[in-house]
Amino acid sequence: MITGKKVELRPVSLEDFKRTYQWRNDEETAKLEAGTGLFHHSHVPLEQIEDTYEKAIKKLDKRDAGEFSIYTQEENPKHIGLICYRELNIVARRCTLGIGIGDKEYWGNGFGSDAMKALINYLFQTMNLNRVQLDTWSGNVRAIRSYEKCGFVVEGRLRNHAYIDGKYYDTIVMGLLKEEFQY
Repeated sequence: MITGKKVELRPVSLEDFKRTYQWRNDEETAKLEAGTGLFHHSHVPLEQIEDTYEKAIKKLDKRDAGEFSIYTQEENPKHIGLICYRELNIVARRCTLGIGIGDKEYWGNGFGSDAMKALINYLFQTMNLNRVQLDTWSGNVRAIRSYEKCGFVVEGRLRNHAYIDGKYYDTIVMGLLKEEFQY
């Protein structure tokens, strides 16, 4: 288990993954998490989510990727989201991160930043990575602020790269080096 100040990152159970059914079918949550990929990400039947868990999540090779459930550290821990690393390159010592806080009650209270910092600390200290990166669409202002709070810097902008609600947005590429990270 990976522990932060407010959250614990746990292996993803089938029940956790099934909970994403609600989040993926909430338009606001799905849009913020998936951006242009909304049509792939939302309106997914529960059976497809269960199938994805069996075929993909359970079989993840930690040398390539890792997916975790985000649980609060409250008296009664609550599953509030998912966080992952992917595209792990052990030679270059880098990977790409992704996060989604699906439970709106926990938006804007530092749970996502805490989960991100806990995972980054694990990747830098335990796995000895040197760089992590992520991207999001420019309209996801809350996510960008959270990433900056974790130490990420904007490294690039792909202009008119995302199309959401009839409007083009830039994709913001952000990175963080081990030497820059403060936990």
